[in-house]
Order: sequence, then structure tokens, then C-alpha cells
Amino acid sequence: MERAPFEIDEWYHCFTRGIDKRRTYMTRIDYERFLGLLYVCNSSETIHRSDLFRRSLDEIFTMKRKGVVVGIGAFCLMPNHFHLLLKEIRHGGISLFMRKLGTAYAMYFNIKYERTGNLFVKPFRSRHIKDDEYLQCVIQYIHCNPAEIFEPMWKKGGVQKLKELERKLLEYPYSSFCAHEQHIHPLRNLLDDSIFEIETQLPPQRMLREARDYYSEIAM
Repeated sequence: MERAPFEIDEWYHCFTRGIDKRRTYMTRIDYERFLGLLYVCNSSETIHRSDLFRRSLDEIFTMKRKGVVVGIGAFCLMPNHFHLLLKEIRHGGISLFMRKLGTAYAMYFNIKYERTGNLFVKPFRSRHIKDDEYLQCVIQYIHCNPAEIFEPMWKKGGVQKLKELERKLLEYPYSSFCAHEQHIHPLRNLLDDSIFEIETQLPPQRMLREARDYYSEIAM
């Protein structure tokens, strides 16, 4: 089925996983490479390996970009998949961004680990965010994804240590949760400021409940 066009100023939950559910990030450096690409791929310009070579994430996040193509509202990288909340800023922006991101990271990964072929399942999946309430649920779901690392039964309502889980989610370095909670945080440079006008901070128990509800919807 052909994908419906992305509409300007509308938000979308975009996600995909590794081919055959394989791991797509093996080390901290791999995760950080992808985070750097989230920034440099968000441009109408062609990216070059030199844009990332021997630069820290802090340096990358302050680089000048031309023609930002999407707004990033939230993200989470998991060992074999990733979730992005994206807003279409220009026509074809989300498709361009996802193509550049997937191609650039796959090239890096394949060279490093001596493999060939696609790394992520194509095409990526997407869901249109219909309203602010639905947007809130998607943000909670994206930020709660790492819970399965610490509390494998969380999607079935089985959380043993709620406060400890909240702390671990905030400390998870490959999610935008910390950037949503802290006004000054390096990862905040990846995010579109408009998201903070919409999002409402929730207590952890409600956050997990709404994330579970959304998971049951997309898992169908």
C-alpha cells in the first residue's frame, strides 16, 4: 500500500527496526554516531563523513545547518530499533530525513562491522498524530521504551520498582526524556522548541499507563 503524503506542520511517529530484528547499535560509539546523524541529517544539504569525523556530540550539535527539513519532538534508540517523533516542515522533509539518516548510519555500520546490505527494515513505519492528546501518548511511549531493559514486564503492568525505573529512564542516554525534563541539556539541541508548548509532564505511573495503552494500539 502506498504511504499517504506527510502534511506540513503535522506530527508523525516514525519507527523501524533492524533487519531480522538484529542489533543495530553495538557500542556507545554507535549510539552516539546515530545521535550525531539525527542532527546533521536534518538539513537540505548533502552530508559528508567529515561532518562527524573526530567531533564530540557537543561540537556536532552547534554546527550550522541550512534548510532544516523536519522538527524532532522526541526520540529513543533501542538496541535493535528506534522511534522518532517528527514534524513535516517542508514537503518531502520526513522522507528525505529518514532516507539520509538510514543510509548514512548503515554505511557507517557496514564499514565498521564488515557487512553489506540494508540495516533497517524498509519502508519505515509511521503513524499520523491526530491531536495534542494523542501526541502526549506517543511522547510517553517513546520515552518509556527503555523500560523493557530494566522492567521487562512493564508493558503488562508489572513494574516492581517505580521510582527506580523513573530514575533509570531519566538517565538513559539515548532518549530525549532527559532533554524534555531539563531546560539545559545537550540533547535539547536536537529538538524542535514547539514541542515544549504542547507537552505536559506526567507522574511516572500515569506516564507508564498511557505508554502501555499506546503500545497495545500499535502492536495490533
